[in-house]
Formats: sequence, C-alpha cells, structure tokens
Amino acid sequence: MVKHNNVVPNGHFKKHWQNYVKTWFNQPARKTRRRLARQKKAVKTFPQPTAGPLRPIVHGQTLKYNMKVRAGRGFSLEELKAAGIAKKFARTIGIAVDHRRKNRSLEGLQANVQRLKTYKAKLVVFPRRARKVKAGDSTPEELATATQVQGLYMPIAREQPTVELVKVTDEMKSFKAYAKLRLERTNQRHVGVRMKRAAEAEKEEKK
Repeated sequence: MVKHNNVVPNGHFKKHWQNYVKTWFNQPARKTRRRLARQKKAVKTFPQPTAGPLRPIVHGQTLKYNMKVRAGRGFSLEELKAAGIAKKFARTIGIAVDHRRKNRSLEGLQANVQRLKTYKAKLVVFPRRARKVKAGDSTPEELATATQVQGLYMPIAREQPTVELVKVTDEMKSFKAYAKLRLERTNQRHVGVRMKRAAEAEKEEKK
C-alpha cells in the first residue's frame, strides 16, 4: 500500500524490445540490385546519356538560396529560339523543355544559350533507321566513335570566389575607418541643407 503523496509504482519491464528492432542486412544485395538496374537502363536507353536529358542552369528561390545555382526543370522557349533549336526537336535530342519558364535576366539567358550551343556542338545524332539517313544526322564515322555518357553530362559547377592577397601598407594602418564612416554619414545627412545654403549664397551674389 502506498503511503502519502508518492508516485504509484508502474514499472514497464515487459516491452519485448527485440520485436521492435529493425535490421538492414539486405544493404549489400540492394546495392548490387541497383547497379544491375542502372546497367539495364543504360543498355535500354543507348545512346542517350544515363543521367537523363540536359537541364538548364537556374538560381534557387528565396533570399536564402538565390546565390546558389542548380539544375532547372527545362530550357525556356526563348533560350531554345536563341540557340536555333526547335522546341519539338529539342526533346528528341535529349534536351528538357519547360514552356512555362521565363527569363528574368540577360546573364541567365546567355549562360543557358551557350550551354545549349556547347551541347549541340558535341551532339551525335543517330538516324531513326540505319539505312535511311536524314539531314541533321551525324556521319557514319561519328556514329562509329560515339560512346554513351555515364553519369551527369555537363555538370553545373559553382564558381569559387578568388581571394587576392595584398601587403598591408603604412597608409592602410593609419587610415581611421570609423572616423571616415561617421564623416560620410554626416555629409549625407546635411547634403540638403548645404545645397540650399549654396543656392541662397549664389542668389545673394547675383543681387
């Protein structure tokens, strides 16, 4: 019998924890299975790159991520037009197309147009039928030397900022940064008053 204001003993000692433990002994087999699946997919999609169609370079959304670049959903119609590629033909040669995307900056447009032109220059187009070669298909010599690209094709690499080392001079040491900052803030605050005084002084001189 429990006396006074004490905790009622309720020890949980029959949880059978062995029944709730999850094991992952199938990891090595799954690794092998995924590798074989990738090989089968590569054979099935030959001669296309294994990583899928070419995607554009876009900036991340929101203020937190907009300085980072990543792969977008597809190239805009404006980018394809600038690169001289038809939108229906683009999908057949491994280029992703997103008709909803709009170009907000000239730099982004030029970067993706250059990406398309580089891809087009390296592209080897196989004919639909071996005996019926159409305009735009690659030559037999190019077809013979063509290889399937494994992994990412034309990966997006972010440019690393370069740091320039400068020797500290006596002029730099003697420079009072805080005093200079306060002076410039004062000048900015009084710019209107000073302009008004200068205008009034000029008017007085003319009189």
